[in-house]
Amino acid sequence: MIVRNFVLSTVLAASSCLAFQAHTPLNVRSSSTSRVHSGSSSLAMRDYPKPNVEDTDNYRFANEMSRSFKTTLKITDPAQKKKVAIIGGGLSGLACAKYLSDAGHEPIVYEARDVLGGKVSAWQDADGDWIETGLHIFFGAYPNVMNVFDELGIHDRLQWKIHQMIFAMQELPGEFTTFDFIPGIPAPFNFGLAILMNQKMLTFPEKLQTAPPLIPMLIEGQSFIDAQDELSVTQFMRKYGMPERINEEVFIAMAKALDFIDPDKLSMTVVLTAMNRFLNESNGLQMAFLDGNQPDRLCKPMADHVEKNGGKIITNAPVKEIVTNDDGTINHLLLRSGEKIVADEYVSAMPVDIVKRMLPKKWQTMPYFRQLDELEGIPVINLHMWFDRKLKAVDHLCFSRSPLLSVYADMSVTCKEYADPDKSMLELVFAPCSPIAGGNINWIGKTDEEIIDATMGELARLFPTEIANDETWPSTSKQGPQGQAKLIKYAVVKVPRSVYAAIPGRNKYRPSQTTPIPQFTMAGDFTSQKFLGSMEGATLAGKLAAEVIANRAKGNADKPIKEIQQHIIDAAASYVPKDPVGVKGEGAIAFGGGYTVGKQEEDLLRESDPAQYEAALAK
Repeated sequence: MIVRNFVLSTVLAASSCLAFQAHTPLNVRSSSTSRVHSGSSSLAMRDYPKPNVEDTDNYRFANEMSRSFKTTLKITDPAQKKKVAIIGGGLSGLACAKYLSDAGHEPIVYEARDVLGGKVSAWQDADGDWIETGLHIFFGAYPNVMNVFDELGIHDRLQWKIHQMIFAMQELPGEFTTFDFIPGIPAPFNFGLAILMNQKMLTFPEKLQTAPPLIPMLIEGQSFIDAQDELSVTQFMRKYGMPERINEEVFIAMAKALDFIDPDKLSMTVVLTAMNRFLNESNGLQMAFLDGNQPDRLCKPMADHVEKNGGKIITNAPVKEIVTNDDGTINHLLLRSGEKIVADEYVSAMPVDIVKRMLPKKWQTMPYFRQLDELEGIPVINLHMWFDRKLKAVDHLCFSRSPLLSVYADMSVTCKEYADPDKSMLELVFAPCSPIAGGNINWIGKTDEEIIDATMGELARLFPTEIANDETWPSTSKQGPQGQAKLIKYAVVKVPRSVYAAIPGRNKYRPSQTTPIPQFTMAGDFTSQKFLGSMEGATLAGKLAAEVIANRAKGNADKPIKEIQQHIIDAAASYVPKDPVGVKGEGAIAFGGGYTVGKQEEDLLRESDPAQYEAALAK
């Protein structure tokens, strides 16, 4: 979700070093990679022009697919128009509604919460400050997302940053190193050159040792990539003789950026898929921040587009039950309010963990739905931390390479709406935060104060001359007198079940958008599509779900259901159906989102997802 394309500048570029070596001029300055000191920054603090993200095959395909909803998939007869009930108003549900409305249908989105966006939702606290579910970065290599921005005319809401990646130096507290992508050099050469010029993270021999294991990907293509799903990144690395330091310098940061998970838990297929998909995109790794909160700056334009085309967006409308007929077809959706929703077509755009709780009894013995047992959302924590003064920040995303933190940004510098000339507000991703992700502690079950204290210790390493020795936070006790910055406010957003955990062996269980239930289609970033669980994946999955329905409305045959594993088919035959558990409680946590966890949310979480607390208590 957050920084899925990070793999491109690390593994891909390093693996390309052998190819680049002969073509790299001998006089390239090895020191041209910037080292950013905490006392002064050589990085430009300004936005950059939008890069050319349209000149790629992936973008052209995304654009052509979007055009099809207004041409070949557009209804030509009023009898073809479908009323479509979409459960869930995250990016996948909104994208599905947008493209169905483009095709002339009537989508109605039913969102359980009072805010749209799902995993990109945000809300204001009592002070009026925006609290975001996650730190979301937009990449040039997000073709479907970039296409949506173009169609809605909101490209100017993206604040593009310099084409560069910034990493904290583990062994040099307070110092950073960068991968610099030189303008005008196309992919894949820009990746390799960025890695070659960096002399701080890996030695040249170590970079070369990364290449041979990845050559089969270039030769065998997708068959090799799919075959690696049973291996973790660490297992793949050791199987092919990569040096251990590559894990410490590259793979740990990469895995936490890709899926909030350590490399010994992350499927290598995830890494290779990303490499294969974005290999030829020169601006694929250039990053942008949204210029404000996601509900207003991204979700609202999508909702406005749907409503302008005759669709509807309804919030505070939680679905209680999917009511079926005796043959398993959908009779109606029952809202908690008691209202019955009858439509021509139905779409689930719910997170996978919520889908499993809502499955009607008639569906539970179907192999298509039983394979969802193999998927589960991974916990992640997003932090907002306000300081009483300005930290010496950079106008970009930073990879912390910390045991507890994945990435962070000073939003008071990077985002126009959150700009503050006097105080810093850091937004940080705390990961891994559970045993399933490779962590030793289930931090979801810890108090906010414990999480913030652990984070303050990491920030003291990142900003050794700036973070104050504050008795409120014992982890800062070793800070010297030069540190003056004190924490004045914080928000801890826990997402107990975020994107699906891409642990080895999961990819084959991601279901197709086409389902065995007539007039029922599946969306969500966990469904089968060529991008990962991310904003791009969610957008594409919603688009693919819309394509299934629009295609069906034109009288065409459904796209086939993705092949299901034999052991799933065998197990489904003996499964004993149960009454669906359903969703208990109110609010974001109940419906698969993230929120600040108070007493009410904690009680709900202890009841609905007790593993989050049992694992923590066992530590």
